[in-house]
Amino acid sequence: MAASDPESHSADLLSWFDSPGPGRPLLLIAGPCMLEDREINLRIGSELKEACSDLGIQFVFKASFDKANRSSIDSPRGPGLYEGLEALAELKERLQVPTCTDIHQPEQAEPAANTVSLLQVPAFLCRQTDLLSAVAETGRPVNVKKGQFLAPEQMENVLGKLRKAGGSRVMLTERGTFFGYERLVNDFIGLGDLMDLSTRHQAAVCFDVTHSTQLPGGTSTQTGGRPDRAGLLARAAVAAGVDALFLECHPEPEAARSDSSTMQRLDDVPALLRRLMSIRSALAD
Repeated sequence: MAASDPESHSADLLSWFDSPGPGRPLLLIAGPCMLEDREINLRIGSELKEACSDLGIQFVFKASFDKANRSSIDSPRGPGLYEGLEALAELKERLQVPTCTDIHQPEQAEPAANTVSLLQVPAFLCRQTDLLSAVAETGRPVNVKKGQFLAPEQMENVLGKLRKAGGSRVMLTERGTFFGYERLVNDFIGLGDLMDLSTRHQAAVCFDVTHSTQLPGGTSTQTGGRPDRAGLLARAAVAAGVDALFLECHPEPEAARSDSSTMQRLDDVPALLRRLMSIRSALAD
């Protein structure tokens, strides 16, 4: 059987953005933090696709070609823009799913948009006007992570920049707020405020399950974490009514090239997704 057009799956993602409301499926942005070896990337993507397909979840494969904000100068950063985009293009074709990656510089927006289905702006860069304008101008859907230093209502300015640059399909992601040193907290009152803001501006809301468990700088040269609390946060976020979840996973989290301290074990993800869909189904009753 001939492979279908991978861009048809990008069209599925566009339809998801264009169909707001309780009737649209839960969306999952998931994959390794950083691009891994080809076989690992394919295994992660294939198993996530199967689990999401069984449950009626809209799946987007995510991996980074460059991690520019690593804790240590000696930490690996990834394959780089062009080699990374080649890998993501192959994954998009092989898996037949929409893909996502984050960018750090405005000049990366156009080449990334020519490959992936969803562009992501990292939390630390969510106020960078030139970067926001560049991603919006590509015409691709955009996911902006709320800075750990911002109140939910301050994301209205982020939305304003995206809209002015032509961004019409936008998602905002909650990923925890700084609380003193080496700790993030999740403010679910604030999540509700972010959801209200997004409803007013016709944007979607995503909850970052794994990064919300981070302990920034908690191990001196790398970020620590509490991956054991990811399921708890995911269940709470789905019960709160978010549109999407962001989750990083790996067959062997301790061997992951990035964010090994918060990564979820790939084998555990299908059971977690089943529990989440049970909660979501209960909300619809």
